Amino acid sequence: MLRPIVSFVAFVAVIYIALCVLLYVFQRALIYFPQPRAKDERSATMPLSVPGAELVISVRGHDGPKAIIYFGGNGEDVAYNLPDIAMVESGRGPFDTPGQKTRVLPGFSSAFPEHALYLMNYRGYGGSTGTPTEQAIHQDAQALFDWVHAKHPHVVVMGRSLGSGVAIRLASERPAARLVLITPYSSIVELGAQQFRYFPVRWLMQDKYESWRYAPKIGVPTLLVAAENDEVIPRSSTEDLYSRFKPGIAALQVIPGVGHNTISNNPLYLISLRSGAGL
Repeated sequence: MLRPIVSFVAFVAVIYIALCVLLYVFQRALIYFPQPRAKDERSATMPLSVPGAELVISVRGHDGPKAIIYFGGNGEDVAYNLPDIAMVESGRGPFDTPGQKTRVLPGFSSAFPEHALYLMNYRGYGGSTGTPTEQAIHQDAQALFDWVHAKHPHVVVMGRSLGSGVAIRLASERPAARLVLITPYSSIVELGAQQFRYFPVRWLMQDKYESWRYAPKIGVPTLLVAAENDEVIPRSSTEDLYSRFKPGIAALQVIPGVGHNTISNNPLYLISLRSGAGL
């Protein structure tokens, strides 16, 4: 009687261990969703050579002391933030009529006319070479900041979703003027543990993006922008991160009636970013 039970337990243990191994091996495929550079994308870019990769930075050049560096989400094509047009020809969606004109919200170009804009395409994204990892992206972010800061002494660092973890770590180590975190989290480990609650995620995770570690080190004005109905980042995670900043450093703004991926559809989104940039 005991032998079948032991055999069953051993079988379950083998299956569980195998699933843990698969989760460990393929975990980055659950974090990063590289977006290729769109064939019709015409925004200006500049190359940035870093150890092991050649990055494509989407840019809007502007002379003067002010610049914004932006780090996007894990499945975001950052170049779509740049257009400065009120009407565009439709054709991206499956239900668009050829030649149809569609109204869109202004992009970063109109929201920040006095800033040079630098939007990073992570390794593997938007034409950048290499493979994304937390440490590689962090080193790339440092390289981009150093290049930008040499030309523009007043640099606002922004990050959305995954990019909020990149931005906060960078701002804790470089002289950013201000910091804006959009739909930010306290830790990706925490989010992974909630999603895969029956696995030892905290031991398995390689790219942890523990933003809470860097929040106490931030000494510049910081704005956290949350979506009221965020279905990806729990409000508790954002509020936990908010609580980690030193008193008087950070402010939290919640944009009503939007989700994680629709937050930028609300006109308050760019208004909030301008406020976070000190405008």
